[in-house]
Amino acid sequence: MTAAEFQQIAHTLPIQAGIYKYFGEDGELLYIGKAKSLRKRVSSYFVKHHDNYKTRRLVESIHHIEFTIVDSEQDAFLLENSLIKQFQPRFNINLKDDKSYPFIIIKHEPFPRVFLTRRIIRDGSEYLGPFTSVGRVREMLELIRNNIPLRTCTLNLTEQNIRKGKFKVCLEYHLGNCKGPCEGLQTEEDYKDALQQVKEILRGNLSPVLNIFRARMQEHAANMEFEKAEIERKKIESLQAYQSRSTIVSSRVGNLDVFSILSDGNHAYVNYLRVLNGTITDTKTVTLEKQLEEADEEVMAYAIAYLREAFQSRAQEIVLPFAVEFPEEGVTQTIPKGGDKKKLLDLSLKNVNYFREELHKKKILHLEGKSDTERKKVLYQLQADLELPELPVHIECFDNSNFQGSYPVSACVVFKDGVASKKDYRHFNIKTVEGINDFASMTEVVFRRYNRLLNEQQPLPQLVIIDGGKGQLGAAMESIRKLGLIGSMTVVGLAKNEEEIFFPGDSESIKLPYDSESLKLIRRVRDEVHRFGITFHRQKRSKGTFKNELEGIKGIGANTATQLLKTFRSVSKIKLLPLEDLVKEVGQKKAQLIWDHFHEAEQN
Repeated sequence: MTAAEFQQIAHTLPIQAGIYKYFGEDGELLYIGKAKSLRKRVSSYFVKHHDNYKTRRLVESIHHIEFTIVDSEQDAFLLENSLIKQFQPRFNINLKDDKSYPFIIIKHEPFPRVFLTRRIIRDGSEYLGPFTSVGRVREMLELIRNNIPLRTCTLNLTEQNIRKGKFKVCLEYHLGNCKGPCEGLQTEEDYKDALQQVKEILRGNLSPVLNIFRARMQEHAANMEFEKAEIERKKIESLQAYQSRSTIVSSRVGNLDVFSILSDGNHAYVNYLRVLNGTITDTKTVTLEKQLEEADEEVMAYAIAYLREAFQSRAQEIVLPFAVEFPEEGVTQTIPKGGDKKKLLDLSLKNVNYFREELHKKKILHLEGKSDTERKKVLYQLQADLELPELPVHIECFDNSNFQGSYPVSACVVFKDGVASKKDYRHFNIKTVEGINDFASMTEVVFRRYNRLLNEQQPLPQLVIIDGGKGQLGAAMESIRKLGLIGSMTVVGLAKNEEEIFFPGDSESIKLPYDSESLKLIRRVRDEVHRFGITFHRQKRSKGTFKNELEGIKGIGANTATQLLKTFRSVSKIKLLPLEDLVKEVGQKKAQLIWDHFHEAEQN
């Protein structure tokens, strides 16, 4: 779209707040932005000369413009962030964070269990978190189990079952780890009090729990029950030891979110410290890729919105190195010059610098730019560690990807002589598999890849890595057997979390030393297939349509989908809504269609 062409439609743009969407000639979603005045903001792209090459390329690529009016600048900000996160247009800031975070669940059941989970299921359970460290979550759960007796069994402890005497206490009761609710030895009220103590500990508020333990200790001592008093004293010591290991700033600080940023060329790194009751409970650093030379203030605002939503933060104060345009109601910005908050900001900046340095060290470990002798040395080490029959000068790696149960794709990257051979990369649209089935998808793409290499008489790799572990490896081997390639190349599975390596037919995995050159190369290959797959996936989701999962529901159109996203911010939140909330927003008929779509599995 030229400046002259834009002038013909400029008067049709509203002057209200909202979001705008730029589309290419082929319908690809290029960019999503927000504005106090849509006409003024969009016009700036066509009346100014842009020094930045990427901005000029964006403007030259715009074919048509769409916009959505919202009620306020805050609504525009939140809707823009939600849509960027969902569709990731190629000219918007790209936030690289594909991790799922652990929660602690208080299960919706009689005498609720407390345990670690990564899946949120809408069944009335209470989820606390998320947390950035699984290790820290396990430490907290261990602390809770050692000090607060809760059941760990999966018995159905309904009042009727307990009254009928269906259950008997187990070893946990005799060890003092459970008070025996299965035999009616503990009331629901007493169990609820214990759960409240758990919640206080997880919120970083240990004082109420310590006071309860101290009161019990004094009561037991007054009644000459010295053994019981000693048990409470040990609990107090345990909680105090845990508290001393936490980074305590000051109880006067209260609840805060602290953010700092470090820019490095086209990348920016943002660190987040979550402070609850004066204690740092979590820290997280994310990487963002700039597309249009965005200012630090713009990058920071986007990262704040993402991180506060991801960690469900309700803090009413955010601490920053500079002011940003962040219009969330009820949230104040503090730019400290001294005191505890300045110390927190300095600590956040220290974390973000450390993160950047570690990334730099990892890049140094990559084999690009190294001599042929150095690369060969690593390949010989990999051959020895995996006991390969041939030197793995040609390595291929496969990975599957889907987005909220939609758009299944697969990717294959190729490394030759230890270096990425990008001209040989391949991506695959899944053709023969209905719905989301990672195993069947892996079977399909492996067959297509090596059937083609055989037909074209191309050389086969010495090593094939299947990202996903045993199940994915078994699926890939179906195609290897069908093609008669058993023994022609080595195929291994790489477990996603533990970096364990599986060979076909072996019940036990092998783990290479964490700092070994062999594992560093395998990580490099795995990270590259993730990057390549996610890039293709993002293009597929945005190309040709701005359609989201809501619009894929029969009977739900674009206006209804946009209305829901404006109100609830994301598809993931809409999935968790009760039917009555949907009815209030879009009426009974459409609400039922949406609710049935997201809960089909529960009804079968």
